[in-house]
Amino acid sequence: MASHSLVSSTAKPEPVTRRERPVFSMSDDHAMSKKILDTHSPNGREVDVAIILQVIEEIFQHAFLAIDGVLQDGHRESMETSKLEEKTSFTFDSFHLEGLAYIMHKVSCQLTCKFSGGGEAHATTMEILGMLSSYHWDAKLVLTLASFSIIYGEFWLVAQKFATQPLAKMVALLKQLPDIIEHAAALKSRFDAINNLLKAILDITKCIIEFKRLPSQYISEDQPPMSVAIAYFPTAVYWTIKSIVACASQLTSLLGMSYEFISATTTDTWEMSSSTHKLNNISDHLRAELERCYEHIQEKKHTEYYQMLVHLFETTQFDNMKINKALIYIKDDLLPLEVGTMHTRASIDVLRRKTVLLLISDLDITPEEVLILATIYNESRGRSELQYEIVWLPISDRSREWNEGYEHKFKELQARMPWFTLHHPSLLEPAVIKYVKERWHFSKKMMLVALDPQQGKVVCQNAIHMAWIWGNLAYPFTMAKQEELWSIESWRLELVVDGIDQNIIEWMTAGKYICLYGGEDVEWIEKFTTSAKSVAHRAGIDLHMIYVGKSNNKDRVRRINSIIRKENLSYCLDDVMSVWYFWTRLESMFYSKMQLGQTIKDDKIMQEVLTMLSFDGSDQGWAVISRGSFEMARAKSVVITKTLEDFHVWEEDAREKGFVLALIDYFLHLHTPQHCNRLILPGLDVDIPEMITCAECGRQMDKFFMYRCCTD
Repeated sequence: MASHSLVSSTAKPEPVTRRERPVFSMSDDHAMSKKILDTHSPNGREVDVAIILQVIEEIFQHAFLAIDGVLQDGHRESMETSKLEEKTSFTFDSFHLEGLAYIMHKVSCQLTCKFSGGGEAHATTMEILGMLSSYHWDAKLVLTLASFSIIYGEFWLVAQKFATQPLAKMVALLKQLPDIIEHAAALKSRFDAINNLLKAILDITKCIIEFKRLPSQYISEDQPPMSVAIAYFPTAVYWTIKSIVACASQLTSLLGMSYEFISATTTDTWEMSSSTHKLNNISDHLRAELERCYEHIQEKKHTEYYQMLVHLFETTQFDNMKINKALIYIKDDLLPLEVGTMHTRASIDVLRRKTVLLLISDLDITPEEVLILATIYNESRGRSELQYEIVWLPISDRSREWNEGYEHKFKELQARMPWFTLHHPSLLEPAVIKYVKERWHFSKKMMLVALDPQQGKVVCQNAIHMAWIWGNLAYPFTMAKQEELWSIESWRLELVVDGIDQNIIEWMTAGKYICLYGGEDVEWIEKFTTSAKSVAHRAGIDLHMIYVGKSNNKDRVRRINSIIRKENLSYCLDDVMSVWYFWTRLESMFYSKMQLGQTIKDDKIMQEVLTMLSFDGSDQGWAVISRGSFEMARAKSVVITKTLEDFHVWEEDAREKGFVLALIDYFLHLHTPQHCNRLILPGLDVDIPEMITCAECGRQMDKFFMYRCCTD
């Protein structure tokens, strides 16, 4: 049977005119904006651009697969195409264009009926903008892209089906698509360029749609950064629609094109790639502006959340749950709490009608702090009257990217905590972090904020000092309870060593003489302990000496402890954690008194605590000797050494007055006005008073700043 051809083999299509250089460069964009804005007169009609864009993307996905099948291996329908068809979720019943089909048909005609080369592309673009003048910027792009997707989809539908369906075959013959299939290899670079340009077009379209979706309650179109982005929309939309026109022109130019013209399309491919590069630059600019908009929105949301927290704490609440949820995790989509040691999850409801202690710290919380607090917490679990829960709120530096190192550190700390912890630091609202820092003055040092069980109100802004001093005796950790505990306290050895070492308490109960001493000079320690033992023997007293080290040098203290034990010089605290706890409790006594508004001048305990802390801050050794609760003599190494050497001078007084009282008298006898006391208070600016008087002479101490990095 003879074959029929509608076009003779000698017939040639009209030659393809070369594309002119772009009519407008980027420098012309500002001038162009006014012309484009003249076409823009939206009537307020809203178009569901999201649903239309979804259809467009599905068309492109099918088309891209068809291109791969047709141009690469001639296989018309791939498995991927079949799978994609199965996933298509649209039906005629669910998809309504509400009168938009006609305007898309007009735009499609505009794209196909005019051969858009050079200046014609600009004219066609402006005509399309005029046709879509009553629509918003996002709708202009989506409707133009939808119009092109119809053309593009029809083109590749016929190319895909013409070998198997008679109707598609006839249409393909009229369009001379078999020639395109035959010379697929020569056209691949052109279609790759078209597809890359379409991806850039889609990216800008999605970006402008994303701007439209920004919540108006947090960002205004007439104020930066939104106004800056919107000012760029006319230019972005113009170049995007012009690129769509170029894509349509490329498809139109293929119809009836013979091989010699197909192979001479290098310039077209280059211009498509150039347009893609231009759109990518526009997209990068828009994305940068969009990021600024999101930052602006986040700031507004954080401010709103912060003000909500302020309002919650200033108003009466019906229970403690609203504040707990606002501070910990306000949504209901997951279980935000986790018991660290058990790795079991829990809802915030476990805190209902309980005193809540918010443990606030960064990831540099020390093992000693966790272990001592865990001891206190575990002891409370066996006592039904202690209705409180601890919740760790880890404060991470949001300016630094969270990495595996931080994650490992967080998980390691969390696994040591028997109380509730936030499941992950990322769950904590930035506004909560801001509130904690600005209202509760958190900076670096761990704090324990106590919230009452009735309304969730703050009853002590930092109960950690109470916890260190009295443990569970401080329950319910209110300021009133703190004041009550101090009202029955006095400066005595039991206060200093309570909870540190049970042996010391037993020696005190048995009426033994107790000597606490510290310092880092091993030679002085050896000399002092030998001399003290000799004097105790001559005085006929049972003296127990305990080395309590220094607060800031763990390795040095370990080495000194080993020497003391090896040479049997005296008793030592069991481990460096006990040394840390000893000095931390003394610091907490000072801060706790400050919380109650006490002053050094009028408070005996503060005076003695500062003296002890000044011992720790000095380079000298020191000693405190006591018997019973209230007889306590203290001095630095020079005075205590001289006093022991001169025992023959005050030996008679020791027999008559008692050893400690005679010791105090001789200390006073040796005292001179010359002294240099150094006090180191590891805390926050808000914790440290503007003025501290010397515990020895009462004069105002000079204030210096010290920065220390200690990995010991």
